[in-house]
Amino acid sequence: MLKLKELPILERPYEKLELYGAEKLSNAELLGIIIKSGTKNETAVSLAQRILSIKMTNEKDELRFLHEITIEEFMNIKGIGKVKAIQLKALCELTKRMSAPVHNNNIIIKSTIDIVNLFMEELRYEKREIVKLVALSSKNVILRIINISYGGTNLAVVEPKEVLLEAIKMQAPRIILLHNHPSGDPTPSKEDYRITERISDCAELLGIDLLDHIVIGDGTYRSILCK
Repeated sequence: MLKLKELPILERPYEKLELYGAEKLSNAELLGIIIKSGTKNETAVSLAQRILSIKMTNEKDELRFLHEITIEEFMNIKGIGKVKAIQLKALCELTKRMSAPVHNNNIIIKSTIDIVNLFMEELRYEKREIVKLVALSSKNVILRIINISYGGTNLAVVEPKEVLLEAIKMQAPRIILLHNHPSGDPTPSKEDYRITERISDCAELLGIDLLDHIVIGDGTYRSILCK
């Protein structure tokens, strides 16, 4: 089995990271550090390159597909056993959680893009539709972030009473609704517009202001209320 320590010093990802910093390493070298060891005929970096080539169509997609591979699919790759597969899935989950919004009462929402920046990396990889409610104070400080509904690959069912009940519990005068489209296309559907109008009308009766309903796609978004 070829090991990274058998490579010339300046080709070893461990040493390169220590000398030059993580940002100087390629995706394959970084992944090779996680994998640690290769197979009888290839190093961990070579194995990482082979993994990255499976679905690589362009630089943007090179790493994203790792989120989508299951443990079983990883194990079907020669050189990846159960332990390595679990390590890789753990790494993917950590990167997702690191990109998730920090639940902090000091976060102030000033524009639609503030919400998008908070949730884009969390929701763009989801394979099911998730509806989130962001409860805000009168000064647009985040009070709480609540998952209202989970759906399949197409639609999460959400009722106005579910949304507004949570807002009432929090005594939130303002709310923002958002959900993702697993297809990656954030274009609002007829149902998205319909439910937005219903929630907005019901919220107005209760003295709650629905500031926006945002649809998250793959790196893109659409705002239903803010033009």
